Amino acid sequence: MIAINNLTFEIGARALYDEANWHIKPGDKTGLIGANGTGKTTLLKLIVGDYKPTSGSISMAKDIKIGYLNQDLLSYVSDKSILHVAMEAFERQNQLHSEIERLLEKLEKDYSDDIILKLSDKQTEFEALDGYNIEYRAHEILAGLGFSDSDQKRTLSEFSGGWRMRVMLARILLQAPDILLLDEPTNHLDLPSIKWLESYLQAFEGAIVIVSHDRYFLDRVVDSIVESKRGKLIQYSGNYSFYLEEKALREEIQGNQYKNQQAKIKQEERLIERFRAKASKAKMVQSRIKALERMEKVDDVDDYNPTVNFRFKFSKQSGRHVVMLENVSKSYPGIPILERADAIIEKGDKIALIGANGKGKSTLLRIVAGADGDFTGKCETGHNVTQTFFAQHQLEALHLDNEILRELQAFAPKHSETELRSILGCFLFTGDDVFKKIRVLSGGEKSRVALAKALTADANFLVLDEPTNHLDIQSVNILIQALRQFEGTFILVSHDRYLLDNVANKIWFIEDRKIKEYPGTYQEYEAWQAKRPQKIDTQKAAEPPKPAKEEPLKKDDNKERQAKKLHKELEGIEQRITEKEHAIKEIEVAMAEERIYSDSQKLGEISRQYESLKKELRVVQEQWEKLASEIMMLEEG
Repeated sequence: MIAINNLTFEIGARALYDEANWHIKPGDKTGLIGANGTGKTTLLKLIVGDYKPTSGSISMAKDIKIGYLNQDLLSYVSDKSILHVAMEAFERQNQLHSEIERLLEKLEKDYSDDIILKLSDKQTEFEALDGYNIEYRAHEILAGLGFSDSDQKRTLSEFSGGWRMRVMLARILLQAPDILLLDEPTNHLDLPSIKWLESYLQAFEGAIVIVSHDRYFLDRVVDSIVESKRGKLIQYSGNYSFYLEEKALREEIQGNQYKNQQAKIKQEERLIERFRAKASKAKMVQSRIKALERMEKVDDVDDYNPTVNFRFKFSKQSGRHVVMLENVSKSYPGIPILERADAIIEKGDKIALIGANGKGKSTLLRIVAGADGDFTGKCETGHNVTQTFFAQHQLEALHLDNEILRELQAFAPKHSETELRSILGCFLFTGDDVFKKIRVLSGGEKSRVALAKALTADANFLVLDEPTNHLDIQSVNILIQALRQFEGTFILVSHDRYLLDNVANKIWFIEDRKIKEYPGTYQEYEAWQAKRPQKIDTQKAAEPPKPAKEEPLKKDDNKERQAKKLHKELEGIEQRITEKEHAIKEIEVAMAEERIYSDSQKLGEISRQYESLKKELRVVQEQWEKLASEIMMLEEG
């Protein structure tokens, strides 16, 4: 499908890739991983032709269709609706639709066999390409990515960068390419949308290459891993968890080979040095020197898993109650977020605030942090609480002309240079890296600096909004270690499930405009949530049981009544299907009559009615299938 052979790509004097090889076969689902700066995004750009190799080749099958999601798509702007933008994926269908419309207009004035034949050909091709269903398919993909029906009518320019990226992802998925190249596809998604995308990609029949820092996402989607390391592409069968096991085994073998070879080299060097001055041994010495020069050296194992050895300290302990929320109400025009909500954050809580985008997570976080005062009710901070708030806008607050070390010294003057260098080392800034100017750093590097600042603050309460954005897997692991060592209290919003699993001891979620709490880990919350009956927002949700005393869920008392109601709706849809099928048959009969096909104007009008009815019939049939599935699930459950 795609063959990368002896690929070399140089940036200045540095070879990012040095005779790297990789063959992507049809149906492969691969995670492309590696430390920052190893060229993952560059490789995707080489595959699509944005960059040219210094040497080597990238060859691919003829007429291969590539869908490429990259962060550059954020610059795409349009005043058309997001549904229209997503449907731009159907290039040929849209072209045929326009041509059919033009032919129907011509038919009103110029009735001829040539036009009728062309119209018939276009309509046949349009139907073969499932043209009548493209709007439904676009709607379905956008809904899966979190867009409501009303959202889909809004223009692309109304949305923030993250939501625009979702539209670009929808458009790429609708293209049904032979291979998907996805560069950090989960960066702008919430948890429900990530789970939907996982299911979609699991069923996708083409090949997939994913660059992602979300190890759970990789585990659920890919069946192989390719690691970009030291200019080479190293392949592993299996998902990310298998890669970790296999890599550990390979590194153990490599480490032993390195030690054995080093011992042999030292032994040979001692022997050479011992007999170098003896003329009778000159031939033997030269032979061993040449043998050493020819020896293929085994590299030592790189330590790509730095550990956090910095003690995060604060000068005073907080009281028992860190934050108390009482009767808090918050809304935006037409959008209620919280209504007389109560909650308490206690000392030592490690809270993950989760849920779909638009449910008020960041709003609640700002209220807790004191960054949003436009609400009713009380939000009180407890005794001796000192807090720091990390959000993506903190990146903009970095002083661009400061060196990294100077940025931290100005923020945390009580820490010594040694301590600050230690924490910067934990965040992968070592040696002279600490003297880099902030302005030359990448987005991920700036995120690491901002996180380092947050964790050096003299604060016993951390408020963190999406701290893993722009971080690679290494950096996420570092953040996990730091938060697990932090002895204070924190609340965070994140869509990284591995992070949540490893740091949270309580889960908060907003339901029915109330703050609900699950007293356990994220994994326990997920298991509990899977057993809950599905609820709509207006229903009062049951309080989550404690993990140790989990009770069986009650069956829906109104099950029979709901089934009757759904059956009645199904009968109404069946009646509509019958009516539309009858109307279509009547039109087909009419189109065969001489009085119709001999009158171009009438034929044009009736052809439009015919196409419209067929489209309406497909939509109603889809509604019937969806409702029938709901009835089946209800009756079987």
